[in-house]
Amino acid sequence: MRNMIKALRKQAGYRQEDMARELGVSRQTIIAIENDKYNPTLELAMKMARLLNRRVEDIFFLDG
Repeated sequence: MRNMIKALRKQAGYRQEDMARELGVSRQTIIAIENDKYNPTLELAMKMARLLNRRVEDIFFLDG
C-alpha cells in the first residue's frame, strides 16, 4: 500500500515530530509509514485522515 502522508503533512505544516505527537505515536512510526515500510492500523489511518482533513481513501492507495 502506498500513501501521500509526507506531501500532505508538509502541506499542512506539520513536522514529523508534530504529527507523531498529535497521533500518539513515535516519529519513527511516521517515518516508516511515509516510506511505505509500515501500514498503519485502521484506527491510526483514520486518525491521520482526520488530522489532515482528508478521507482515508484519499491518503492511502493499494498497489496494483
